[in-house]
Amino acid sequence: MRPLDPRLLTHASAARWFLLVGAVLGLAQTLTVVAFAWFLSQSITLAVGGSSLESLATTVAALAAVVILRAVLVWLLEVAANRGAAAVKSQLRTAVLARLAERGPDWLAGQQSARVATVVTSGLDALDNYFARYLPQLLLTAIATPILVLVMLWQDPASGITVIIVLPLIPVFMILIGQATQVVQRQQWDALQRLSAGFLDVVGGLATLKIFGRDRRQTARLASLTDEYRGRTMKVLRVSFLSGFALELAGSLSVALIAVSIGLRLVDGSLLLGVGLFVLLLAPEAFLPIRQVGAQFHAAADGLAAAEEVFAILDDDEQPDQHLSVGRGDRSDAAAPTGPPTTLSLQAVSVRRGDAAIIDRLSADFAAGQLSVLRGPSGAGKSTLIGAIQGFVPYDGRVLLGTMPVTEDDDRDWLAWAGQRPGLFSGTVSSNVALGARVTDDALVRTSLAWAGAGDLDPALRLGVNGAGLSGGQSQRVAAARAIYRCVATDCPVLVLDEPSSALDTDAENALIDGLRTLAGQGRVVIVVSHRPAFVAAADYVVHLNEVAHV
Repeated sequence: MRPLDPRLLTHASAARWFLLVGAVLGLAQTLTVVAFAWFLSQSITLAVGGSSLESLATTVAALAAVVILRAVLVWLLEVAANRGAAAVKSQLRTAVLARLAERGPDWLAGQQSARVATVVTSGLDALDNYFARYLPQLLLTAIATPILVLVMLWQDPASGITVIIVLPLIPVFMILIGQATQVVQRQQWDALQRLSAGFLDVVGGLATLKIFGRDRRQTARLASLTDEYRGRTMKVLRVSFLSGFALELAGSLSVALIAVSIGLRLVDGSLLLGVGLFVLLLAPEAFLPIRQVGAQFHAAADGLAAAEEVFAILDDDEQPDQHLSVGRGDRSDAAAPTGPPTTLSLQAVSVRRGDAAIIDRLSADFAAGQLSVLRGPSGAGKSTLIGAIQGFVPYDGRVLLGTMPVTEDDDRDWLAWAGQRPGLFSGTVSSNVALGARVTDDALVRTSLAWAGAGDLDPALRLGVNGAGLSGGQSQRVAAARAIYRCVATDCPVLVLDEPSSALDTDAENALIDGLRTLAGQGRVVIVVSHRPAFVAAADYVVHLNEVAHV
């Protein structure tokens, strides 16, 4: 765990901006520290020397101005840190979400969704402490400490040399403490992710657990995970308090050593009072930043741990398109198709997982104006093929829209899609159907619901989280209506639905089939993944993964 990970500067430009602003403010703050020590020592020296109040007025006024200026600089540094943290979190979240979208659901299915969600949400929120507390002290350590040591060497070489000898002892303590902290902090982070994953699993499977009477047993499991996280947290706090004590003790003893040396030389007259006071005031300031770095390291550890996992997602060198054929990756053919396509063609498309061929050289032509059905037994690769069409699954072969090849960097604005999971959110049925649209077309919402076989649903009906308030079949139809809405509103030439009727009754399924036929009649390519007899019977074109049959 590095104090300042270079990858943070690579993936978040706001971090570079904050370092620049923080360095300027840190330098200004260091100069005010020197000025404060100088004016205070001079004020005390003049007062001890019996100077009049009038002669002290200028020095005291300058001292007051420096105090105010230092307070303003501290405030500005805190504001810059908070704004920098907010900007960096926003940039990292945006980058992670873009990377997840690039990798697609096929990659995400192999990850722990709760772990990824924890990293992107509460994990990155911990960067607030990193920017507000830790990084400013790190900047001051790099800027203030060398300047203050040089000033002390200039004014009193003996004290400066003492600081140079004693100062490295604190980083030694920090390294030892940091190693212990990293271990317990990683254990706490892992415990938090296990707790998040466990809670998500229970919530997701609560209906099944309730049916089989196992719901109460999960209470003990969650209690165990909670106790584990509580214990890890207390261990981190113990290490934090002990490390803070050790750093404070080392810093205090170091300053005391300098104070004793200055006191002895003041007594024997070998050191002037003004110089001694000036150096004595600078000594704690020289040690303070590096002590604060060690103390604030614990506050920043959560954010650093989360950032490590974010960088692992962003910097993974695995190329999702590493198995693609030359034909698909040929950027010279990347021009956008002109005119409405007549066919979505697959030419010798193969998808492999390791040494196994999930789909082996499949060729098929899905024509506009027809209802095409892709069928096959469970696990045969139907959804995998749809993922390949979407660009989420690596494949060999070619996909053509009309006569134009679909390239790896194509944004698929020609495709409307609904998956097996409805993916509904809290809000009205209308807002779920028109998801992504800047302006909702109420008439089109009703038409889309009707074509999806959900014409009886009230578009104004408000849903709960994950579409709570609808049955499974209703949720499927709303998801299909969403794809239909996008298809019509943005004039997408291709519509793909993955198992849209698995939870529908006969009447609802027939209404959906009629709606899709109407959509296909508008000159669109309509592809449905389904093994339901009604869809197969109604299809104009049926594709099995191993053979093609016309109906």
